Amino acid sequence: MSGGRRDRAAPRRAVRADRHRDSSARARPDRQLLLSGLLLGVGTAAFVDEVVFHQLLRWHHFVDASTTAVGLVSDGVFHAVGWFAAVGGVFVLADLRRRAPGPVRWARWWGGVLVGLGAFQLWDGTVQHKLLRLHQIRYEVDLLPYDATWIAVAVALLAAGVVLLRRARASRVGLGAPESPGSDGPPAAPGGTVLSAPGDHGA
Repeated sequence: MSGGRRDRAAPRRAVRADRHRDSSARARPDRQLLLSGLLLGVGTAAFVDEVVFHQLLRWHHFVDASTTAVGLVSDGVFHAVGWFAAVGGVFVLADLRRRAPGPVRWARWWGGVLVGLGAFQLWDGTVQHKLLRLHQIRYEVDLLPYDATWIAVAVALLAAGVVLLRRARASRVGLGAPESPGSDGPPAAPGGTVLSAPGDHGA
């Protein structure tokens, strides 16, 4: 009796294990795609901040609480870290494309980029400007409009990124499981059969 129960339960356990493996295999490329976007977003925000506000406008250095020499060195370190983040994001994306060739879910990637941009902007405007007081946006001016604009841009970027990520997640759920990890493979029919594109069938 107990042997029969075990025999009947074994296929169900095998199906659950297969589903868990499939879900894990699909989640890894999604996380990698999001990580790539986040890194590139943070790196791009740091690059724009450094070039525009530190070098072209010369409104501040990364560290303004010390000498000009220290400020210039801190700018160099800040610039390097931003570049490492951006290049890292590109390498992560290239690795994903190599391991899982096929269409990329660009909405999820762009959502990550926007979230990275907004997160850096918000961190810079709150923690570095106000809590740590490493520098201010500009000196000898009324800071309120500058700070308000800085934070508003950060929140707008974050909101846009979250909206894109939610839409990408909803579209994936609506289309069903992708054909290959990290790709937008053909959707599944209600019975579970993968729909093939015209011309995929043999002669």
